[in-house]
Amino acid sequence: MSSKIFSAATIGLEGEVVEVEVDVLGSGLHNFSIVGLPDTAVKESRDRVSSAIKNSGFKPPHQCGRITVNLAPADLPKASSMYDLPIAVGLLVATKQLQFDYKGKMVVGELSLDGRVRPVQGILSIALLAKERGFKELYVPSENASEASVVSGISIVPVNNLYNLADHFVGSKLIEYFPTMNCDELFRCIEQEADMSHISGQEHAKRALEIAAAGGHNVILNGPPGSGKTLLAKTMPTILPRLTFAESLEITKIFSVAGKLKRSQGLVVERPYRSPHHSASSVSLVGGGTYPRPGEISLAHRGVLFLDEFAEFPKSVLENLRQPLEDGIITISRAKGSLLFPAKFVLIAAMNPCYCGNATDPEKMCICSPSQIVRYRQKISGPILDRIDLHIEVPRLSFDKLDEKNKGEKSLDIRNRVEIARKIQAKRFEKLGIITNSEMSSDQIKTFCQLDEQSKSLLRSAVTAMKLSARGYHRIIKIARTIADLAGQEKIGQMHIAEAIQYRFKAE
Repeated sequence: MSSKIFSAATIGLEGEVVEVEVDVLGSGLHNFSIVGLPDTAVKESRDRVSSAIKNSGFKPPHQCGRITVNLAPADLPKASSMYDLPIAVGLLVATKQLQFDYKGKMVVGELSLDGRVRPVQGILSIALLAKERGFKELYVPSENASEASVVSGISIVPVNNLYNLADHFVGSKLIEYFPTMNCDELFRCIEQEADMSHISGQEHAKRALEIAAAGGHNVILNGPPGSGKTLLAKTMPTILPRLTFAESLEITKIFSVAGKLKRSQGLVVERPYRSPHHSASSVSLVGGGTYPRPGEISLAHRGVLFLDEFAEFPKSVLENLRQPLEDGIITISRAKGSLLFPAKFVLIAAMNPCYCGNATDPEKMCICSPSQIVRYRQKISGPILDRIDLHIEVPRLSFDKLDEKNKGEKSLDIRNRVEIARKIQAKRFEKLGIITNSEMSSDQIKTFCQLDEQSKSLLRSAVTAMKLSARGYHRIIKIARTIADLAGQEKIGQMHIAEAIQYRFKAE
């Protein structure tokens, strides 16, 4: 007898429907084979499923003869332990130990040897797929139920173990549907630990971060050790606009597929802040692997990627940032195909001016030779620096600044201005598929960034004197557009161009 159970696979960030077909031939020697491009984790499910069925009180597979499991479509790679539960259910149905109407129902979950159901990755992508394809019920591990409940319009059945699921199928003890998550309540309960008001001085840097948050621009902070670069970066998420539900779903999908989502956290409601160590490899930063998974730049999507000790990262690793900084996506290519992961983040890079860190400090002696300083700065290539919009000097603070009682504006006040500027941009770009000024193309710059003669003259002088590239020229205009938006002005003025130019000076 044969049976069919619907399950799913995650390819990149998207889900694909998988049909788990189980055929049992009662006669002949026992054999348990799985076909359909399974990886090692799927092949090993034979042992997990066999033990789970036996320890749950059912007839074990080795007494059922020849068993064949087909995971269709057969040309789609299967690389997860999430097929354990659907294989077990299909086997019990095929051996007439259970009755299950598979239509409109999807099953995923990993089994332990005693029949308990363990959590798996990528549940949000699977729940969205199930809703899109018209499934009515989704059977998931109980620890994943909170994540799946984010998707409305589909009934989530939390499964603790195989025995309880069997009771549910026969109707002796039904499992209650998991309630749909109240996402509005989650967004209201956010608490911020860091705050801009905790930072003494550095008003110039705070202003630059406000511009970066408003327009989605990248920033590099250059200054001696202990000047506050790391603290400035940590407060950046507190001034970024609050997440929308659509953005939150995007981020949660990435974290779920990467296995970074906390089990108690059904939905990511705060902007991501990722800070990989400077010893990070290329794969950990951009993503990859045999079955590609998102890297740090995708985990920072719609949030902040902070690269401290920027010059200490291997040059080959930093060069991988070129495409995502320009396009907002990262392409992972393998022999079997290519996958796209989103990577629209705000980059904040921090570095010292030299090996000892005192090259720009007026009160401390730098012990580096001129050639050492040049070598240190050459660790960051020109193309990478050219893709960073705002170049900020962060000087060492004096005692008077450190001892000030009035620390400055709170993050909430800055965020309110940033959100107003973002609303202006959202209205401007509502039909173009972009949300910030930093994403504008050259044609869109010509449409939305008209300059008067005075502004053109000032920009012409800057381009000539600073020998700006075409990219640098366009980025100054984008920054000026953001500054004008923060000021609530429709037209870009000379003062907006002048402020934008000062943030590009250190790049050239």
